[in-house]
Amino acid sequence: MTSTFPTISISTERLVLRPLDEDDVPALTEMMNDEQVAAWTDVPQPVTEDAARSWVTDRAPAQRGSGRGVDLAVTEFLTQRLVGVVQLARTDWKIRSTELSYIVAPWARGEGYASEAALATAQWLFATQKFERVELRTPADNTAAQQVAQKIGCISEGVLRNACIVHVRTEDGGWTDLRSDYILWSLLPEDLAGAGEELAGSGGFRPYSGWN
Repeated sequence: MTSTFPTISISTERLVLRPLDEDDVPALTEMMNDEQVAAWTDVPQPVTEDAARSWVTDRAPAQRGSGRGVDLAVTEFLTQRLVGVVQLARTDWKIRSTELSYIVAPWARGEGYASEAALATAQWLFATQKFERVELRTPADNTAAQQVAQKIGCISEGVLRNACIVHVRTEDGGWTDLRSDYILWSLLPEDLAGAGEELAGSGGFRPYSGWN
């Protein structure tokens, strides 16, 4: 039997992480067409609403159903506005390890949402799913992603040379691939000894009944 992540929502003082749904498609489309998202992710550009809808209705459920990981919408608690996505991938259920990544919408940057969402996800993985390791891979030139990893307590384990492809604008307005390095980070349960205080008063973890 394939192990899979449970139907869950994760809440913090400011955020709710929950499954993607079709109401997210317009904001998801806008977010994924942002210049920074296009530069640092491997998502074909431009992203259409049909492509975003396919992510929500097909790819995300398949990712969870296969046991490989899970995609979670990051929304503001008060407004329910989509402000990002947290993804778990390359999950190894035998050694209880997974890779975490995050995308923040351009209208929500500078608020600390990436670190808050990533920390809450890691706490959930360690506390309730009994995971023993979370990995993050950040492009060598993506300082914002590296700052998030450092803020939540990750330890840099080294450089994966020539392992990453980023995207840069061409003179005609298109995109071209540029090979770069990944910085490999890890987070273990003991690394979060003091990080839990940052989520004091949060709503915690609860089942999400709306997940199909």
